[in-house]
Amino acid sequence: MSKTIYILNGPNLNLLGKRQPEIYGHDTLADVEANCAKVGQENGLSVTLMQSNHEGEIVEMIHAARDNAAGIIINPAAYSHTSVAILDALNTFEGPVLEVHISNIHKREEFRHHSFVSARAEGVIAGCGVNGYALAMRHMGTLLS
Repeated sequence: MSKTIYILNGPNLNLLGKRQPEIYGHDTLADVEANCAKVGQENGLSVTLMQSNHEGEIVEMIHAARDNAAGIIINPAAYSHTSVAILDALNTFEGPVLEVHISNIHKREEFRHHSFVSARAEGVIAGCGVNGYALAMRHMGTLLS
């Protein structure tokens, strides 16, 4: 039986592929989900991908993961830099957490250099484009084996 990984995405990632393709590329969240499902299958993992532009909904997704997921991969987007609520919710989750950023947040504006979520994450992948999600899925397989 495969283990479920929640892939949670924050604000504006519903526009992936359309918004600032020079930074975020042309792949959509549907492309990310399909690629992660393929990598997950190779590693005995299944994927549930969700996205919200609302902080409280992301907190609720994390709470749901407590009973339904073996691990969380999260791209909190702009909430990385502002949300103690998401960090607190992640701290209630007992499985591994990996943080993903499509762009290299350390090469961008200074306010993006700090992520509250990183304090909870077992690993952070930044600057690898949407391939960062697949890298996170492979690493999640290692963490859960």
